[in-house]
Amino acid sequence: MTDIVTSPVRRSRLWLWIGVAAVAGAAGALAGHFVFSPKPANDQAVEAFFQTRLPDPAGTELDLGKLRGKTLVVNFWAPWCGPCVEEMPELTALHEEYKHRQVEFVGIGIDSASNIQQFTRKVPVAYPLAVAGFAGTELSRNFGNSAGGLPYTVVINPDGSVKYRKMGRVTAEELRAVLPRT
Repeated sequence: MTDIVTSPVRRSRLWLWIGVAAVAGAAGALAGHFVFSPKPANDQAVEAFFQTRLPDPAGTELDLGKLRGKTLVVNFWAPWCGPCVEEMPELTALHEEYKHRQVEFVGIGIDSASNIQQFTRKVPVAYPLAVAGFAGTELSRNFGNSAGGLPYTVVINPDGSVKYRKMGRVTAEELRAVLPRT
């Protein structure tokens, strides 16, 4: 008789826990969407980017404003970021493919100059690299990278509008789809 009495209680507890788990799962999915989905770029993000001057790994100042008026692929990366390292050779090849099409590439390194220099000795990069340190994370946040994750890639049109943003490893096919064909 005890089993019959406790069985409905056990079932109601089971349904309660299933309900709690469902609500927690939905809340987690919703929170993940808002935390990890790119937010719209800040209205001043592109202008702030073009006003920025950063050193390259050798210490020479890189004026990002000189890249204005072209299609620009901006890749926020770090030498310690596995997906960043994986995409660098592909971005270098794509840079070579598009260098005569008014498309510029720039890598914004979220690390020290010495670490970036050491990285480029092992993995040659054909496009300009800037050393932003951890302040580069704030630049990427302006472009909608609310989580501050890496790699983060942005394509800016010649008119200054943001055409494409992606958190995570980007492929040549994804970029070819948004870059000018001629």
